[in-house]
Amino acid sequence: MKLRSLLSLRADATNLTEIPVHSLLDVVNIPTAARATPWSLIARRFFYALLLIVAVAFVAYLDRDGYSEPLTFIDALYYSAVTLSTTGYGDITPVTQSARLINIFLITPARVAFLMLLVGTTLSVLTEDSRKTLQIQQWRNSVRNHTIVIGYGTKGRSAIDALIAGGASPSSIVVIDPDPAALTVAEKRGLITVHGNGTKSDVLRVAAISRARSVIVAPSSDDTAVLITLSVREMAPSAMIVASVREGENQHLLMQSGADSVIVSSETAGRLLGIATVTPPVVEMMEDLLSPDEGFAVSERQIADDEVGANPRHLADIVLGVVRSGELYRIDSPEAETVEPGDRLLYVRMNGSDAARQE
Repeated sequence: MKLRSLLSLRADATNLTEIPVHSLLDVVNIPTAARATPWSLIARRFFYALLLIVAVAFVAYLDRDGYSEPLTFIDALYYSAVTLSTTGYGDITPVTQSARLINIFLITPARVAFLMLLVGTTLSVLTEDSRKTLQIQQWRNSVRNHTIVIGYGTKGRSAIDALIAGGASPSSIVVIDPDPAALTVAEKRGLITVHGNGTKSDVLRVAAISRARSVIVAPSSDDTAVLITLSVREMAPSAMIVASVREGENQHLLMQSGADSVIVSSETAGRLLGIATVTPPVVEMMEDLLSPDEGFAVSERQIADDEVGANPRHLADIVLGVVRSGELYRIDSPEAETVEPGDRLLYVRMNGSDAARQE
């Protein structure tokens, strides 16, 4: 890995934090309820306006003898169009009392509705960008304790699947990726997306990196992962950083860069392949434990008051380890022989069961 290649990734950064919020419309996307495109909205309301014109023409034709001249249906359509559009040439006018009453109580409200349809459509299209700008501004001001996933490839998607299955809300997850196609898929899942390179500090700031609770670094290359981790640790000293690398020889670089945990994807996959050739059921059980939405799952919980001083091996749950002051002690270590106040237990949880002990 060359330092020059890492520095070159920073060289082309453009500062997104210095541009107006409305310029971030193509960078940040906050999913909302499905909305029609401007053109489909215009087409639908134009169709409603045509229906209104035909309906008013039909009403005028029913009282065709009450106007300045007997009306054919074409005349009625013409009268309806010029009246609703407020053109009003004056060549056809209501002269009888009944025709004037119809104009007052039916055609005039229809004229107002017609204008509302057309003007409302124009305003809706013109204010769409303003609505999105305000939404982005409000989100940036209020977002706290969210999870940022940098890289929406296979590893990033799988990580998000696990987060959502574990109870995380899609609206609390921010995805950073330079690929618009990948972000489109993420948006359909209700995830907040930021279009850009995760190695750039301004892109990380747009995602509110300084207020994030945790960051998952899952790019396609190890050198990019190192640079991202360096930037994230510098900008978010208290965030939990979990990074993925392909090669085990780069694991120490990630740890030195500030990662709290590093997953070596190639070695982990290789171990599972080796185990699968000898004891396939073990791999199935590992997959079960790693899938929080079905079967069994490895979980963490706070100890109960009546468990203080007890041996974790004798508890009702299958305990795998004890977390004390941020340090994990395996169940077979001397430090894990007794549960102390403030400890957390790493245990095997059955999905679908009542979570009697909440974190």
